[in-house]
Amino acid sequence: MSNRTLIIGGGLSGLALADMLERQGRDYLLLDARGRFGGRIKTQHVDDGSFDMGPAWFWSGQPKIAALIERFSLKAFEQYATGDLIFEDERGQVQRGAGLSSMAGSWRVSGGLSALIDALVEQIPQSKRALNSEVSALSYDDSNIRARFRGETSNFDKVVFAMPPRIAAQVTFDPPLPDNARSAMANVPTWMAGQAKAVAVYEMAFWRDAGLSGDAMSRRGPMVEIHDASPETGGPFALFGFIGVSPRDRTDEQALRGYIIAQLIRLFGEVAAEPKALLLKDWAFDPRTATQADQAPMYAHPTYGSARNLSDLWDGRLIFSGTEVADQFGGYLEGALGTSEVTFNLLISDT
Repeated sequence: MSNRTLIIGGGLSGLALADMLERQGRDYLLLDARGRFGGRIKTQHVDDGSFDMGPAWFWSGQPKIAALIERFSLKAFEQYATGDLIFEDERGQVQRGAGLSSMAGSWRVSGGLSALIDALVEQIPQSKRALNSEVSALSYDDSNIRARFRGETSNFDKVVFAMPPRIAAQVTFDPPLPDNARSAMANVPTWMAGQAKAVAVYEMAFWRDAGLSGDAMSRRGPMVEIHDASPETGGPFALFGFIGVSPRDRTDEQALRGYIIAQLIRLFGEVAAEPKALLLKDWAFDPRTATQADQAPMYAHPTYGSARNLSDLWDGRLIFSGTEVADQFGGYLEGALGTSEVTFNLLISDT
């Protein structure tokens, strides 16, 4: 029997788990189907600016992410929130007013969250991690689990899915998982999977010069919520927005970009007409993140937690991790780190 653990998914949870196993001298292999590590953490760079196209924030009271940032000597800074807000009604009428920025008190990481991903990747030997390695099938024969990837089969003692359960359900299981387990996998919403995010990058923070925080709420769209996405110091500067249009209505990217620029002009004036870059990431059409079920709008933060019927599968050798099954902070970076700790303790307690 192999004593290796296979970790499927190289996002924050999978990387943190691999890091813990590495520090304990455990045998494992970390695979990701993408050509990069990070999962839904994705940072794009324009000149000296780093802009998160997935999650960007963490908050006080989330000690695990704060400790990891401190461990790697990364710098955290508070979300810019000084100045007036903007509100746009259904007709595109814009109102400016004082008020507390909705994201005041949030924290970001200098260089983007990919700096944290890069630091974790460096802790894992190249021989124990691989990209472009989609696991297509798993089989179990009471002695070990055989995983098929890159056209070959390898044996493992345990397998951890550090990924959304809906994506994990695409793997072929032999013997098949019980119906209640497959149903549970299908019914756990993937956080952020239906989201799209736009970042408009500018040479100058003209909204700050005008006494604005960069915060805007809109009932017209296409962006329903906008915030300052600039680096802590220096430029380039940026505004980012969450797209409120449903995935089926935003398939024309060129048209969507035009609507975004038109909205920025309505909100901030003609000075916003020509960003040096307009970055767009639509997670709903990322096959490593979203399934057809994730196309449905998500109107509230789901209630996450240890998914029923997803424990004790294949004699406890098949383990689900990741932020969607976190008992606390589900959907957040903190939740991803929390499940990696729970999974780590489970793995070492069985040896």
